[in-house]
Amino acid sequence: MMSCVGLVLAALCALATSGDFKELSITTIKEEPYAMSRGSELEGFCMDLLTELSKRVGFTYKIHLVKDGRYGVMDQSGHWNGMIGEVVRGEADLAVAPLTLTSVREHHVDMSTPFLQTGLGFLLNKELVSHESSLSLLAPFTADMWVGLLIAFLLTGLCIFLVSRMSPTEWVEPDKDEQTFTLLYSFWYITGALTLQGAGPHPKAVSGRVIIAVWWLFALLLLACYFANFYAMIHTDKKHASIRTFSDLANQDVIEYGAVEGGSTSQFFKTSKIALYQRMYEQMEKQRSFVANTGEGVRRAQEGKFAFIGEAVSLDLAVARYCSLTRSEEVVSERAYSIAAPRGFSLMKNLSIAILELSESGTLAHLKNKWWARSCMGDHEGGSLEAHDLRGLFVLLGLGLSLGVLLALLELLSKAHRQAKDGKRSCCSALTSELSQRFGGAAESPDAESKKSKA
Repeated sequence: MMSCVGLVLAALCALATSGDFKELSITTIKEEPYAMSRGSELEGFCMDLLTELSKRVGFTYKIHLVKDGRYGVMDQSGHWNGMIGEVVRGEADLAVAPLTLTSVREHHVDMSTPFLQTGLGFLLNKELVSHESSLSLLAPFTADMWVGLLIAFLLTGLCIFLVSRMSPTEWVEPDKDEQTFTLLYSFWYITGALTLQGAGPHPKAVSGRVIIAVWWLFALLLLACYFANFYAMIHTDKKHASIRTFSDLANQDVIEYGAVEGGSTSQFFKTSKIALYQRMYEQMEKQRSFVANTGEGVRRAQEGKFAFIGEAVSLDLAVARYCSLTRSEEVVSERAYSIAAPRGFSLMKNLSIAILELSESGTLAHLKNKWWARSCMGDHEGGSLEAHDLRGLFVLLGLGLSLGVLLALLELLSKAHRQAKDGKRSCCSALTSELSQRFGGAAESPDAESKKSKA
């Protein structure tokens, strides 16, 4: 009996040691979108991750913000600050935040399997990036805009051709008169409007004149937008070399650049053996261009003439939030974010397995899509005009084309009604005959049908 009791007690002790009944103390740091205030609580990617891990591993927890607002770096005397320092000193059981997995940290704390992969890039204002192109005449509009204009051109030419054939005012006697607005001439006519050069003859029918008037208005406003944007691109006073790589950034002296002071990014440049990165760190120290946190770096990048160097996943968030920013295509020093715990922490293996399970099930990808969703909070910056920028103009053209075609149909219906009344036949028959004459040419004219019936 005593042995059974001993076994039960031993099992309970083992469960307690494993952490199943222990409330863990979690330290984190406020940074969007990992941990953000929502009233008295915190929300964000790391908070959702922590919820999922607690369900899978089986623990309860309470969260507090790191006292000094730092991630964790070791000073010259060997003491850690920030979240790593709290874990090392036993003030927290886990540090759940975008903590970069580094060899120095791994020597002093246990780091879990990474939950996010990233690298180093830089963030800067779009106005500081020149996009040199041999097709500069096309630059005022985006590719989608040019495609939309081509579709609008083809539809307008086709509508003028159809209207001129259907309208009895435009083409009175289909069996005798020659059609003025052929398909080729219709396109030639609207091309003349685009170049602000009139081309005659002009439409006589109300339906054709409506379409032409709307097309002229469309062309005039479109050309105004094109030349205004083209002028802005040519005469902009922000002339900078194209900055796409760290080498481009280092080999210019117009734009300042910096990273978070004391963070893993600045540490990478400080300890790097590559001459380019060493030179960049010396320049950052010389100009004292370090920033206190990511938020300050993003703000300075928005203001212009500053490139903020940081981890790509955090920079992607800034680009998703602020339309005026862009991230470098080049990403160096691949790294990952992990959870930190004291050395020998009993739950670390279970946490790593749970993170792998979340990754394999797609939960981590879902959380990233949730918190990195694009929602620009800045004004639209200069650059090529997109189709949605001029959607009102396209809607106006669409309404004009629809109205013109409708008027032409009404004109044709009116004529068919008169013919049906005079010839004592159905309106449908008269309309079919008119359409056949105008588009097929095979049907007999109403006069020929009348003579045939009298004979």
